[in-house]
Amino acid sequence: MKSWPPASLTSAAALALAGVLTACGGGGGGSSDPGSGGAQLPAREALIARAKALELNTPYVPPPGDVLEHQTAGYAKTMCSAVFITGLHPDVAAESVGYFTGPYEQRKRVAKPLVDRERKEVRIAIPGGATMIARHYGSQGCVALPPGQDNVFFTPTPVRSTLPDAATLPWPMGDLLPTDAPSGYDTGRAAQAVDAAFSLPDAFTTAFVVTYKGRVIGERYMPGVTRTTPLESWSMGKSVVATLMGVLVRQGEYRLDQPAPIPEWQAAGDPRQQIKIADILHMSSGLRIKAPDDPDFDPAGTYPDHTYLYTGRVNSFNYAATRPQQWPPNTVGRYRNTDPVLASYLVRLAVEKRGEDYLSFPQRNLFDKIGIRSMVMETDPYGNFLTQGYEYMAARDWARLANLYLQDGVWNDERILPEGFASFVSTVAPAWAADKRPIYGGFFWLNGTGTFPALPTSAYYMLGAGGQFTIIVPSHDLVVVRMGFDKGERLAGAGLQRALTLLMEGLPRTR
Repeated sequence: MKSWPPASLTSAAALALAGVLTACGGGGGGSSDPGSGGAQLPAREALIARAKALELNTPYVPPPGDVLEHQTAGYAKTMCSAVFITGLHPDVAAESVGYFTGPYEQRKRVAKPLVDRERKEVRIAIPGGATMIARHYGSQGCVALPPGQDNVFFTPTPVRSTLPDAATLPWPMGDLLPTDAPSGYDTGRAAQAVDAAFSLPDAFTTAFVVTYKGRVIGERYMPGVTRTTPLESWSMGKSVVATLMGVLVRQGEYRLDQPAPIPEWQAAGDPRQQIKIADILHMSSGLRIKAPDDPDFDPAGTYPDHTYLYTGRVNSFNYAATRPQQWPPNTVGRYRNTDPVLASYLVRLAVEKRGEDYLSFPQRNLFDKIGIRSMVMETDPYGNFLTQGYEYMAARDWARLANLYLQDGVWNDERILPEGFASFVSTVAPAWAADKRPIYGGFFWLNGTGTFPALPTSAYYMLGAGGQFTIIVPSHDLVVVRMGFDKGERLAGAGLQRALTLLMEGLPRTR
């Protein structure tokens, strides 16, 4: 039986989980699945057959343009972000990061990136072809420019935190850690866990942060990286999009059970009017695209829309919204970027409808409230957030976001997310359950089949390509953030699994 996912997969989920599956001894059988940790899940053929039986008769139109141009645009963008946001040396960035949208093997086919620090841009020439340009736009990070264009189609907006200097405030609103420690944990085990996370140099771990009962009990960074360094985070950003939707639900702008008010779907008789907001957050809208995590995906075939939504240099919201239905909503769960892109579209629609600035909305309504200062959310050339994976944030700030969920959306006595929203995102999505894959909730992955054997199945996590993890363990009031370079993703899981085992051996259950 052919294994799934295939070895050539380069999706965020498959890449980031590869090291974890290896550490667990999984990933080699025909019924293994991303997130399974080797547990027996439906075979590839069964998933394809069930989906085929539910499929609607709609056409598929592949993304336009040249594949090498798309890959080079992705390469230029991640190089630009690595240099001008994270602060990496260009040679380190070219060898270490951004493989998902700018595959490492394709970098040999194009010219060496030219970093222009005066213009704050990166240019990469394709021999005999075009030159891809990505430019840094301040608070909106780096944007890959459309063909023939020398600028973006929106006015960049400076976004600044209104919080005092983090160095002057105690954790979690600032970075001053208390001198005493929370009771109930083994300090020796916590120290050993940090050592384990960095035990394999070739895993290229950049940051590791552990909080217990909301307090930092372990932390370390790669030389040159600090607690405030914004790091590439990839699809952990999908959980940010979920959180922003939760904020808007709390503010009364949306209900999870309402049809998603996407403008492109409002013509009479459009079947997409049946897609509910919850379906989108569950990765179950049913829209027709191709994505590397699809069980029937052919890596040698069409350039996937899932990746094109990063590299196409188009209006990503309109592109996602104009895809036809492949299945009725809430029937088939598939990990596809159309859904987080559409959720980001809903954020923009709600914010601008009430006359507010869209680009500063996340900082004002979420990040400032929970002590986050480092987040950079990047956009397409039209100013639409591409936070399905183009965002940069420091490890401590990912820990802050996770602790918001541990506290059921309450921070400093203010309810930021609706009551029960943490339960919503951490409960298996109905369409995924129908496929007997209890591994996905509401833009969060679930430990439902024991990807992390040391953790209870109630644990859930944010996940990004290259080995980015923010893990939430409610039963033990535990948060673990592990970040690293793409270059080390195949070894990312070994140190992480050992660290989790050590942590759980030294922590009592709290709930």
